[in-house]
Amino acid sequence: MKMLYTHFSKGWLLALLSLVAVSALSACAVNPSSYASTYSSTAPTSLMQNASKHSFSFAMVPSPGIKTCLSKAAGYVTVTPGKLNDEMKVYVTGLAANTEYDLFVTEVPNKPFGISWYQSDLDTDAHGNGSLVVRGIFDKETFSVSPGGPTTKFAPTHQFHLGLWFNDPTVPFKLGCEAGQTAPVVTPFNGEQHAGIQVLNTSNFVDNAGPLSKVQR
Repeated sequence: MKMLYTHFSKGWLLALLSLVAVSALSACAVNPSSYASTYSSTAPTSLMQNASKHSFSFAMVPSPGIKTCLSKAAGYVTVTPGKLNDEMKVYVTGLAANTEYDLFVTEVPNKPFGISWYQSDLDTDAHGNGSLVVRGIFDKETFSVSPGGPTTKFAPTHQFHLGLWFNDPTVPFKLGCEAGQTAPVVTPFNGEQHAGIQVLNTSNFVDNAGPLSKVQR
């Protein structure tokens, strides 16, 4: 009887430990639907992996006119500075499903955008969610310069904003994002310089102090 009681106790103990482990994993699981809630200073769980006390998290907001066709469009970013470069994680939600987008670092968030730098492609899944990780200089030191050359010359110019564009100009047109237009609007914001309109940006920060200016290395 004692052996049976001991065996039974061990079984209950193992079951209890299993339940604790499952609960712990559930607490750490990423729930994509939570990303659509009001953004706070704490980034979504998936973005905070490998983040440090030096990381800076912020939201991307719908570009002008986008809420008329994608009412839940939103983006979330965490930049973690490194010794040699920085890691930028981007998560988007509420966008068109199974669609290609293009991410740029820009001088200002809205038209005419200023000096802009192509960073990465981003693809959404069947639910309109997508993510990417990019390494580079994404902090208060981010800038471009042209001391001279065959095309143009300009002084060192900081780029502290982010913008995300539809890769295919026909997609936002068909979604009804371009009220009053009789044909798709074409912009140069992809590798072929034949992209659609902007869908997300960082106009929630002022023009001369975009979110990347808040990242300290």
